[in-house]
Amino acid sequence: MRNFLRIAGLVAFLAVLPAANAADVSGTWKGAFDFQGTNLPLTFQFTVANGAVTGTVEGMLTTPAQIHDGKVDGGTLTFWVNSDYQGQTYKLVFKGAVSATGDQIAFTFGTEDGSWGAQMTVARSAETAPAPAGLDVTGTWKGNFDFQGTSMPLAIHLTSSAGVVTGTVEGLPTTPAEIHEGKLDGDTVSFWLTTDYQGQNYKVICKGKVSAGKIAFTLALEDGSWSTDMVTTKAM
Repeated sequence: MRNFLRIAGLVAFLAVLPAANAADVSGTWKGAFDFQGTNLPLTFQFTVANGAVTGTVEGMLTTPAQIHDGKVDGGTLTFWVNSDYQGQTYKLVFKGAVSATGDQIAFTFGTEDGSWGAQMTVARSAETAPAPAGLDVTGTWKGNFDFQGTSMPLAIHLTSSAGVVTGTVEGLPTTPAEIHEGKLDGDTVSFWLTTDYQGQNYKVICKGKVSAGKIAFTLALEDGSWSTDMVTTKAM
């Protein structure tokens, strides 16, 4: 009986060992890769929970691209994303080796069929600093973005509760525009909305980094054909 208990304890220990040794890649990582002679920067946002990895990849034509089937096993990180190129959707498979110091990830990635591939090394960004405790984006945030040389004012009305964000955006052609799938994850707020322009309906992806009294937003069309940055401040 005593030997049985020892064996059972060893089996249980070995079962949890990979998870215990899994690298913590939560946060923001930045790097660049060569594509047909052009240096293309990418930004990775990772969240890890029980070995499962979620997040986004920004900088490709489809941006942000949602991470699928993400997992970290020891020092190996794997996931895949979809990205459009010349009107066709490609599945890109990523495999990364986390450095022993935990501050770099060496990625090999490419199309699922192996017809194209690339390598890049990303570094942990200072943006991974812990978010302030009790962060709340509830309120009205105002700022301007540049559209074809014209400064366009926006008023973003947000209500956040338990990580869920709702509200509206005023100042776009369709106004007020309802916020969809809004969430607050650490110091990052994200949502999407639809607006009309010249008789066509567009989906706009909004992602903001929250700091003291400010939210730095990136606004981008879902197909990646247009994007802009703006800094909003909280209205008193």
